[in-house]
Amino acid sequence: MTAARAVVIGVGNDYRHDDGLGPAVARRLESLRIPAVTVARCDGEPTSLLDLWADVELAVVVDAVRCDPSTPGRVRRTTVDALRGCARATGTHALGIADALPLARVLGRVPAELVVVVVEAQRLDPGIGLSGPVAAALPDAVAAVLSELARLGLRPTGAGLPG
Repeated sequence: MTAARAVVIGVGNDYRHDDGLGPAVARRLESLRIPAVTVARCDGEPTSLLDLWADVELAVVVDAVRCDPSTPGRVRRTTVDALRGCARATGTHALGIADALPLARVLGRVPAELVVVVVEAQRLDPGIGLSGPVAAALPDAVAAVLSELARLGLRPTGAGLPG
């Protein structure tokens, strides 16, 4: 088995509407079985993130956020520092990506490169299913992650290619 060069981490909770975006992206990418890429789902708990992204060339974290002002469904590549101005789904976890990175630095468990792909959420309340704007943005979020992986030459092969 080839060692993972990259990890994609879908952060979120399927039972808080748009917070399920990260896990939804992870499920789509898992089906592609990209060589040398590990795909995982995580609730955002910092030590779980550290375990997932340690010792890889590239970690791509996918999450739903709410910022002011908000444009639900907008997909963007951002940094961990920029996330400090946005709120995640309150109540799903006490700490998040922005808290995990400083801890990772102290413990020497950072990836060589960390990219964050976010989709602006419309609904983060309890319930199942993505809102319309976020569901419509799902293919673009998957494409954004695939673009990041392609920079390392990591691409889907054969059956299961996105169409």
